[in-house]
Amino acid sequence: MKIALVGIGKIALDQHVPALMDSPDWTLAATVSRSGRVPGVPGYGDIDAMLAAHPDVGAVSLCLPPVPRFAAAEAVLRAGRHLMLEKPPGATLSEVHALQAMARGVSLYATWHSRMAHEVAAARDWLAGRRVLGGHITWREDIRHWHPGQDWILEAGGMGVFDPGINALSILTAILPRPVHLMAAELDLPANRQAPIAARLTLSQGITADLDFRQAGPQSWDIDLRTDAGTLALRMGGNLLEIDGRPVEGRDSIMQEYPALYARMAALVRQGASEVDLAPMVLVADAFTLGRRNIVAPFDF
Repeated sequence: MKIALVGIGKIALDQHVPALMDSPDWTLAATVSRSGRVPGVPGYGDIDAMLAAHPDVGAVSLCLPPVPRFAAAEAVLRAGRHLMLEKPPGATLSEVHALQAMARGVSLYATWHSRMAHEVAAARDWLAGRRVLGGHITWREDIRHWHPGQDWILEAGGMGVFDPGINALSILTAILPRPVHLMAAELDLPANRQAPIAARLTLSQGITADLDFRQAGPQSWDIDLRTDAGTLALRMGGNLLEIDGRPVEGRDSIMQEYPALYARMAALVRQGASEVDLAPMVLVADAFTLGRRNIVAPFDF
């Protein structure tokens, strides 16, 4: 099947393009970007021009930042093409609800790549039937390393530290036996920015979270949970699993996550189905609604 990739930035070049080039299901037939290109693939600066030039492209994957994404997504669905969304699926929940209403006769897939990490399914299976007594999420990384010069991520709609933090929430909402909800939040906003650079969350079931975009040195992507039948820990963004402090087989790599997303997208298209789970985004929206704001030192790349 032929697919087009929209938004040829860092995540597209690091993950989406390699996944598509190796995919048994997809052929990358076109790209849309203001500046990025993929060698050997026709590139366009405008999504409408791409859609008009490639009626044989049945699916489009959007890797644009959240704020400008809706207009492109709307164009794809109105053209009758299947649509795959990089996380988060939109700048607002209402945007995604609108896309769901438009997706008639085509597949709409809101992806959460961290749910495809090696040990997430195993963690979900182990937790099934157990009662979670408490836990902590530590999701701390260096914005300058992972998002160099990407000012949009700290502007309104860019989500700030929740851009990576929503990965942790996507894992948590996938593995817990019972739904979780936000009880309190504290957000640190740089004096010169509109989105938080750090956040601390209090969730139900005794779970707390520490999210920070200012981590120097080793990066931390950990989820630790206590249950009525032992402890579970996911390290390296869900790729390494520990039960009662003992390591379980895993891999220190995310390179399988995006191939798994495109395999899932292919399955949805063949089934004529859609998959849009907004639980992680609801928690983020609740944090912006309920959270106390702290103004902290200005931040510049």
